[in-house]
Amino acid sequence: MKFTLRQLEIFLATARHENLSRAAAELAMSQSAASDALRELEHQFDIRLFDRVGKRLQLNDFGRLLQPRAEELLSRAKEMEHTLSAHEGIGAIKVGATLSIGNFLCIPLLDQYRKRYPDSRISLEVGNTAQISSMVANFELDVGLIEGEINNSALEITRWRNDNLVIFCSRDHPMALQHLLTDADLLAARWILRESGSGTRQTFDRVMHDILPQLKIELELQHTEAIVQAVKAGMGLGCLSQVVLQSVFEQGDLIPLMAKDRGFSRSFYLIMHKHKYKSAAIDHWLQLCMEQVD
Repeated sequence: MKFTLRQLEIFLATARHENLSRAAAELAMSQSAASDALRELEHQFDIRLFDRVGKRLQLNDFGRLLQPRAEELLSRAKEMEHTLSAHEGIGAIKVGATLSIGNFLCIPLLDQYRKRYPDSRISLEVGNTAQISSMVANFELDVGLIEGEINNSALEITRWRNDNLVIFCSRDHPMALQHLLTDADLLAARWILRESGSGTRQTFDRVMHDILPQLKIELELQHTEAIVQAVKAGMGLGCLSQVVLQSVFEQGDLIPLMAKDRGFSRSFYLIMHKHKYKSAAIDHWLQLCMEQVD
C-alpha cells in the first residue's frame, strides 16, 4: 500500500482547518512533519489535493472527491482498532445539535447513551442549524440533530420528531390577556427573536412571510435563555420552541399566545453525511434517537 492512515489523517485535518499548522496541532505533531507527509502523499500519486488561497489551503476538485472516501476508510480503521482493543468499548461519536435540541433534548439522550454504553466516548457540539449542518457536511461531526430545513445534496436528512413554536409574552405585557393575536397585534408588537441561520428563525420567517418586512424586530439573540429573560423583562414578544418553554410556562412568569390563522408546526431532523461510515457507535446513537420518535 502506497499511502498510510496517518497521511489520510493529516489530509483530512488540513481539509477541515484549511491550515497546515492547525492541522498539525490537532494531531500533536510538528508542522514540518505534517507538511512532509502531505507532500509525500501527493508525490507518490502525482496529484495535487489543495489550492493555496492566500494563507489557506483549500481543497481542489480532486481533494473534494477524495475527502469522503478517506473519511470512510479512516472511520472503518478506527472502528477496527476499537474492536481489537476490547477496553475501548464501541468507540467514539461526535454529535452536534441546535440550541433548542442540545439544551433541552440531548442531555437526557446523552445520559441514556452513557448508561447503555459506559465504555463509549461521546461529545456534544451546540450551534444553530447552519453551523451544525456545515460541520456535518465537512465531517467535523458524525451526526447532527437540527430544527431547521436545509437543502444540501451531501447530507442524508431524516425526519426525527414533531415540534411547535409558541409566541409568548410576560404576564404584565398589554397583550397577555388576548391569547389570540390578529395581524394588527403582530405588527404593533416589538419582537425578540433568534438570529438568522437558526431553525427557529427560519420557521418564524416562513410563517410570517407576508408581514415579515413590517414586523418590529427589536433584538436578535443567539441564546434562547437570553430571549426568555428579555421577554420576561417586558421588552417584547418572543417565539421559541415548545420544548424550551414548557417548564417556563409552569412558573407563571410568561404567557403563551396564539396568532390567528398562523400555524407554527415544524419537524426536527437527524442529518449525516451520505458518505459517512456508520460505525457501531453511530448506529447505537441513531437507534436511541429513533426510540424517542413521536
